[in-house]
Amino acid sequence: MGDFYQNSYITTLHEFRKTNYTFLENELIKFSKKTKMALIIPSLYSELKGAALPNIIDKISEIPYINEIVIGLDKATKDEFLYSKEYFNKLQQHHKQLFRVIWNDGPNMLRLNSRLEKENLAPLLRGKGRNAWFCFGYLIASGKSDAIALHDADILTYNKLLLARLFYPIVNPSFNFFFCKGYYFRADKEKLNGRVVRLLVTPLLRTLKKIFGTVDFIEYLDSFRYPLAGEFSMRTDVINSIRIPSDWGLEIGILSEILRLHSANRICQVDIADKYDHKHQSLSQYDFSKGISRMVHDVTSAIFGKMTQNGIEFSPSIYRTIKSTYHRIALEYVERYAADSALNNLHYDFHAEEKTVDIFANIVYKAGMDLLDKPFKITYIPCWKRVSSAIPSFMEDFFEAVELDNQ
Repeated sequence: MGDFYQNSYITTLHEFRKTNYTFLENELIKFSKKTKMALIIPSLYSELKGAALPNIIDKISEIPYINEIVIGLDKATKDEFLYSKEYFNKLQQHHKQLFRVIWNDGPNMLRLNSRLEKENLAPLLRGKGRNAWFCFGYLIASGKSDAIALHDADILTYNKLLLARLFYPIVNPSFNFFFCKGYYFRADKEKLNGRVVRLLVTPLLRTLKKIFGTVDFIEYLDSFRYPLAGEFSMRTDVINSIRIPSDWGLEIGILSEILRLHSANRICQVDIADKYDHKHQSLSQYDFSKGISRMVHDVTSAIFGKMTQNGIEFSPSIYRTIKSTYHRIALEYVERYAADSALNNLHYDFHAEEKTVDIFANIVYKAGMDLLDKPFKITYIPCWKRVSSAIPSFMEDFFEAVELDNQ
C-alpha cells in the first residue's frame, strides 16, 4: 500500500518499493544461525485436493532458512493420513527430520485429547484454532525453534516473499518485536474481496467506539489493517502463555492475548503481498453454523467477549443499539466501497453488499444475545503453560506421539 503513515497503536512496516527477495533471504539465512524459525500450516485434508497447496509446498521446499515445519492435519482417515505423508514428501526430502504432520484425528492424538478432557483442558470445538493450538504445543515440546510463523493452506497467490516479510520483523536482532501480523490488499481483477473485514469488523469497531467512547482494546484492534489475516509470526516463548479460541475467532483472540502479554510497542504489522487470494467461503445466510455466517458470529463473539473481560457491561438494549448503529455505519461503508470500486474500474454489486450488511447485522445481534444467554461459555483453550502444570508428562508424551505417527 502506497503510504508511510504511523498513526496507530502499533508499528506498521510498509512496502515502499518492490522488495528484493534475494536480499531478504540472505538476511534471514544470516539471522537463522542464532534464531531458528518454524513454519505452521493448519490444513484440512480436503485442502490437499485444492488448487493452492501444491504451489505452497513447491515454494516452501525452496526456502533455506526454515528450521522446522509442522502441518496440522484435520479431518483425515488413516489412509488419508498415509497419503498426506506421501503428499508432503517434497518437504520431507528438503527438511528431513524437522518436518512433521500432526494427525489430529489419529488414535495417538485422540488418546492425548482424552487425557486433556479428564482435566477439563481440551479444546471444546473443532476448528482452525484447535488445530493451531496443537501445532503450538508440538513446537513447545520439540524445543527446536525460537520463532514461528503461521499461514493458511489455501493461499492461491502464495510466494516466498510473503513468508520472508512475515518472519523478518521478529528475527532481525536489531528489532524489538515479539509479534507481527501480515496485511494485504484484497481484490481480484474484477471486484473487491474481504467482506468480513470490510463490512463487519471495521464498521463494528467504529460502532463500538461511537457507543462506548475510547476503549484501548478497540483502538488497538482498529490499528490493524487486516485484523482477520491468517498470517502472523511471533517468538516461540510467547505461545506458551496465550489462550486462543478454538473457532473462527482465532485471529481476534490471538491479537487480544498478545496485547495482554506485551506492550503495543512490541507488536507490528507488515505488508506481505500486493496481491492476495484464497478460497472463498459461501455466505450461508440461512445457516449460521457454517460459512461466512459462522465466521461473522465467532469473530463478533470474540470481540464482545474480550470487551466483557475488560469490564464493559452489555445488555439486550445495548445489543439492540449496537445492531442499529452498526447497520447504519456499515451501509455508509458500502457507499465508500462503491465509489472506490468505480474509480478503479472494478465491478461492485451494490445490492449484494447491502444484503450482506443486513445479514451481518442480524448475526451481530444474535452473537451478543448468545453471550448473554450463556455468559460462562468458554471457547478459549487453556494455555500450554497450564497444561504442563496439570499434566507434567504431557508434553513429552505429545512429542513422542507425533514422532510415532511420522515414522
